[in-house]
Amino acid sequence: QVQLVESGGGLVQAGDSLRLSCAASGRTFSTNAMGWFRQTPGKEREFVAAISGIGGITNYAASMKGRFTISRDNAKYTVYRQMNSLNPEYTAVHYCAARAGPSMAVTPLNYNYWGQGTQVTVSS
Repeated sequence: QVQLVESGGGLVQAGDSLRLSCAASGRTFSTNAMGWFRQTPGKEREFVAAISGIGGITNYAASMKGRFTISRDNAKYTVYRQMNSLNPEYTAVHYCAARAGPSMAVTPLNYNYWGQGTQVTVSS
């Protein structure tokens, strides 16, 4: 069992930067692929970025590439997402997710564990 707790969300202004953190608990972390998703009311959960459990290979949604950076610190059981040059379209609840294995995925159904989400609101 893996438990995930996101933090770092809040209210920021357009153009600001923000770093989200996701702290994991469980027997293993370094071999779990991790992902970040976002969701706005009435819409499906949307893939943002993922990082593999072995080698730290990263994958980004095409619309997010260059603006966000996902990273992990296996010693701290934590995955991060650095977001730069935020604009109001990134206002959403942002979720961290973990897979049971090391391979990345972009579909929410392929993730086994989820955090409770953290709200990010970007004002114009």
